[in-house]
Amino acid sequence: MPNRREFLRLSAVASAAMVTGCRHSEFARLSDGLDGALHEDPASGASDESFWREVRRAFELEPDLINLNHGLSPAPRDVQEALTAELDRVNRAPLFHMRDAPSEGRREEARVTAARALGCDSEELAITRSGADSLHIAQMGINLEPGDEVLSTREDYWSAWNTWHQRVNREGIVYKEIDLGGPYPPPDEIVARFEEAFTPRTRVVLFCQVTWRTGHILPVRRICEAARSRGIQTIVDGAQGFGHVPFSLADLGCDYYATSGHKWLGAPLGTGLLYVRREQIHDLWPLPLSHNEGPARDDIRKLELMGSRPPAFHNAITGAVRFLERLRVERKAERLHYLKRRWADRLARHERVHIVTDLAPGRSCGLASFYVDDVKSADLSQHLLDRHRILVGPPAENSWSGPPLVRIVPNAFTSVEEIDAFADAVEEVLQRGLLTRG
Repeated sequence: MPNRREFLRLSAVASAAMVTGCRHSEFARLSDGLDGALHEDPASGASDESFWREVRRAFELEPDLINLNHGLSPAPRDVQEALTAELDRVNRAPLFHMRDAPSEGRREEARVTAARALGCDSEELAITRSGADSLHIAQMGINLEPGDEVLSTREDYWSAWNTWHQRVNREGIVYKEIDLGGPYPPPDEIVARFEEAFTPRTRVVLFCQVTWRTGHILPVRRICEAARSRGIQTIVDGAQGFGHVPFSLADLGCDYYATSGHKWLGAPLGTGLLYVRREQIHDLWPLPLSHNEGPARDDIRKLELMGSRPPAFHNAITGAVRFLERLRVERKAERLHYLKRRWADRLARHERVHIVTDLAPGRSCGLASFYVDDVKSADLSQHLLDRHRILVGPPAENSWSGPPLVRIVPNAFTSVEEIDAFADAVEEVLQRGLLTRG
């Protein structure tokens, strides 16, 4: 009788064989019947495995791998195929196709479609190459003087830290940091720590909507309100937010929102978005060489000059957003929360396992992290991959104030069998220690 690992391998092979006949239209037809069930009984929708199997069939996934590190997520098959076809078309005559009206028209369609999903005006949304690219444009484009203070947290992304430190070294601005620490404080205390860190010299504050290492959801609107009342600009790192948790930019109140297309949205690698509040566009300097004078200075498109780049990438954003709209982010969030609780509640019963993420709805969604007493997180991560073909988020030093963590990031199409196989593997380590592959 096959063990769980063999069962998953055979299931993956079978799914790959069946999947060629499945297209987004089948998933769309199935999802129509579930729209009315949203929020009536979240648990029943989140655990409807027949539905989530159909969602899974809309993707081409790596066989024989349990992927629990969707820090970069696959695009739906239809989106990926459209990208490939567009790349092939442009490659036949690049200078002709890159400048044709249909290609550039689809850029505007992508802008409008993404703005609708985010809840902002399309004239406030720039198309970029990644969430990090979006952050860098905002961080480097804001006017700052020597002695001006910028504020971040220990939870922010490493490239955002590096960007601030370049401005420290080149321009003499002052970088300060908030330690949110572990265990993670409640929302009132988080807001209080930001307020205590603000000074008359604070000009900009940057923080994550959803922290990338522990998955905590910050009280974004309250932090932005506190900053705005003091004349401080706010940059929100939404790389882990868009397509993961339900929200509208109109409700966040930030000045800048940077997000990735290739994380939770499911757009192809090399896509990102940057929201800039309309009144901030005029004074924001573009990072690549572009116009910042005359009428163009107030046009969000001044931030998009990236050199020769095929239109396929920005065009593909439209398909990814439409897939998310069909799936519905509320339904997706319910599924992700369900999968998180399935493994975390099980492992939390063991005294040696420490879940550092607050698992309550509204405090986290699909991403959560843990560590095990007397087992190095790096060793556990490697063990899971080598012995069980389970990919988890590797530890990142200096990314928060606690010990190195194992980060678990399923996707909505992750199966309960995969979640259970992961929990089985960790419990095996708790009982028998790290074993060599065999």
